[in-house]
Amino acid sequence: MEYVLEKTVKVGEGVTIEPFAVVKGNTVLGDHCTVGSFSYLDNAVVGARTQIRSSRITDSSVGDDCTVGPNAHLRDGTKVGNNCRVGNFVEIKHSVLHYGVKAAHLSYIGDAEVGARTNIGCGVIFVNFDGKAKYRTEVGEDCFLGCNSNLVAPLVIGNKCFVACGTTVDKDVPDGAFSIGRSRLTVKEGRASDYIK
Repeated sequence: MEYVLEKTVKVGEGVTIEPFAVVKGNTVLGDHCTVGSFSYLDNAVVGARTQIRSSRITDSSVGDDCTVGPNAHLRDGTKVGNNCRVGNFVEIKHSVLHYGVKAAHLSYIGDAEVGARTNIGCGVIFVNFDGKAKYRTEVGEDCFLGCNSNLVAPLVIGNKCFVACGTTVDKDVPDGAFSIGRSRLTVKEGRASDYIK
């Protein structure tokens, strides 16, 4: 057998399921979607024309005309809207991504709601756990979250905000604001030999 497909799965018209995929539970596959090789879907809802590439989706839904993966992980009540991009090594937990959100690679989005058309840069982390409790983050529409940013919950970022790469955001940001929180670079010439033998 090239793939596993449980009897509880509902499959639309023109669906492609590639070899070595596992599709189980109360999964619903929309018309003309593709489930790529080595994907694992359990209690997943996949919209029309969406492509799942070697990814794991459990107890979550993905809208129409999306791409997920390769090697993405959607779990525990995640809802991805239409026309979204969830790229390689992105993990999403208990979060909502609205229309057109893009998280292309290497990010963790936990306990969050992200507004339409927001771009989540490489390495952005939604810091949702303080060791005792988990907290939520809200990000508005049309935002740009730069690479390697940390969003420390509880947190609200308004609409049309820009977070510069390498910034840790630990207080609310109003609409239209630019946030930057890097430490200043210090260059000490001729000192590399202290560290490189």
